[in-house]
Amino acid sequence: MEMPTINFGELEGEKRSETLALLHHACENWGFFQIENHGIEKELMDKVKQFINKYYEENLKDGFFESDISKALENKENASSTDWESSFFIMHRPKSNMNDFGDFSEDFRNTMDSYIDQLVKVAEKLSELMCENLGLEKDHIKKSFSGTKGPAVGTKVAKYPECPNPELVRGLREHTDAGGIILLLQDDQVPGLEFYKDRKWFKIPPSKNNTIFINTGDQIEVLSNGRYKSVLHRVMTGKSGSRLSVATFYNPAGDAVISPAEKLLYPVSYRFQDYLKLYSSTKFSEKGGRFESMKEDMINGET
Repeated sequence: MEMPTINFGELEGEKRSETLALLHHACENWGFFQIENHGIEKELMDKVKQFINKYYEENLKDGFFESDISKALENKENASSTDWESSFFIMHRPKSNMNDFGDFSEDFRNTMDSYIDQLVKVAEKLSELMCENLGLEKDHIKKSFSGTKGPAVGTKVAKYPECPNPELVRGLREHTDAGGIILLLQDDQVPGLEFYKDRKWFKIPPSKNNTIFINTGDQIEVLSNGRYKSVLHRVMTGKSGSRLSVATFYNPAGDAVISPAEKLLYPVSYRFQDYLKLYSSTKFSEKGGRFESMKEDMINGET
């Protein structure tokens, strides 16, 4: 099986219907895919990766290998309830927290801002195409995500360092993503990301040729009445190479009320912030339990 690749360059022209059909198939049957010819400058993407790799080497690497989890693995202690990752989160919209990182250079801040500006346009385009395929108004997802201040956009920056005992720990344990559309700028050399499909783990290769990897989160599953499902995924560790992951989340605002589109008739609605509160303590559990809990809270008048 080959992971679906959506060519944005074919959305204008005779292959538009074919491309839309492939996107619909990818969302319905895979929950993840990659996009090419998306319009984001390759030089900008390369610069983001270069800055983050340099930032990790200069500011985070030594601290990570002095951490408790690193020391535990040196003693070959099982670390199945932790993650072998060095990460931080940048919030972009509705309000940026870039200035809270005093050791970010001005060039890095400007580069990230330019990258996110271009990436949000891609996320909005994807949301419109999904709506078209579902028979909804093209801005339905954006409006549903907006709340009072517009959709939330943030980036989890992670490095998955080389690991001395990869059999003892995951880079990131199995989970689905809480939010909406996830756009991943990933390593072009080191593998490790895996998605669960057809009862087996599907290895995601490093990204080549300026592609961006996409997966859909729990909120797209709810909005689409279960047609576009979020999928379990994980990051595996390895003894050689340090894997880069720059995952940007196009999410509902905290006060956005999420429910299936009326046309799709799914009987529940809730505030995204309430879902996130539940997700924080159940991230590595089955998502079905979260959905049922939100339904029960709705019935009991707690949401």
